[in-house]
Amino acid sequence: MTDNEEPMIARGTMSELAFNKYKRWQWWFLVALSIGFLIIGQSAAVILGRFYYDQGGNSKWMATLVQTVAFPLLFIPLCTIRSPEEASTSVSPSIKFIVLIYFVLGVLIAADNMMYSTGLLYLSASTYSLICASQLAFNAVFSYFINAQKFTALIINSTVILTFSASLLAINEDSHEPSGLSKGKYLIGFLCTLGASAGYSLLLSLMQLTFEKVLKKETFSVVLEMQIYTSLVATSAAVIGLFASGEWRTMHGEMEGFGKGQVAYVMTLVWTAIAWQVCSVGVVGLIFLVSSLYSNVISTVSLAVTPIAAVIVFHDKMNGVKIISMLLALWGFASYIYQNYLDDAKARRAQAVPKPQNDSAC
Repeated sequence: MTDNEEPMIARGTMSELAFNKYKRWQWWFLVALSIGFLIIGQSAAVILGRFYYDQGGNSKWMATLVQTVAFPLLFIPLCTIRSPEEASTSVSPSIKFIVLIYFVLGVLIAADNMMYSTGLLYLSASTYSLICASQLAFNAVFSYFINAQKFTALIINSTVILTFSASLLAINEDSHEPSGLSKGKYLIGFLCTLGASAGYSLLLSLMQLTFEKVLKKETFSVVLEMQIYTSLVATSAAVIGLFASGEWRTMHGEMEGFGKGQVAYVMTLVWTAIAWQVCSVGVVGLIFLVSSLYSNVISTVSLAVTPIAAVIVFHDKMNGVKIISMLLALWGFASYIYQNYLDDAKARRAQAVPKPQNDSAC
């Protein structure tokens, strides 16, 4: 049997080492906890972000800033969760090279967050979330070229289905977006959200490549440190954008005119920032425990949460096109999950069968 097909926990990666460090029930508990953080954090952040716009908020740079500004909260798990020291297997990269990587990734994160903020400004929470499902299709492509993830029939099926799902929303004539929105702004929101989904998928693949090819340290601390330093760069870029655009001058008037009051304005921004960091902990945990691909797969579970929550909170109308789009997205998600199950089962069978001493190469 060859090693051409990569299991969900690939041999020789930090994910396999993480799996081996914990008992099986501990590993599954951490995976389940990370999944919970990711789904709850992402869903709450999207709902609060839409609430900010609905109540009179209009600053795209502020909406971008809150996605990373609470990164100091990540020092809590960094200081409380100790990682076993790993023996270095190669020469460590230079500090300048690591700083350059973190800077580039941070700038990309800031640009990606700006596109997400623009998309959420012009789209309802339910439509925004359904378009974000396309990130799974983008991740399949980037993982193939960057992380050597192999295409299978199920992954191809999922990619095609998710493409159809997003395409339905692109041609939806009865979108029921925020009142008074022109078709041109709807198209801008659609393209920005689609571009942000592609950018997010690219970022996850580049981060996993950096962990495995550059940093080569398989500890939770290293993964969390990358999240902290790139968020620092992204936050700095958002602050520069906020002041350079002149949007900072409208902050006081925006607070006074906020529909639910000034206290609600501040609390909305604070809890949005916290929700994004809760999501970040889940993303980091899944990248460390499993892979960037699996982290992206789980983030699409919010498709089943955010649109429903949007209907309850904002009374979004789920017309026939949106319902079909959501069902297609869930179908694509199920295909990915089943492929991961097959890979995991194959990996466990391979570990259970002892390899003969004189095994010849195929």
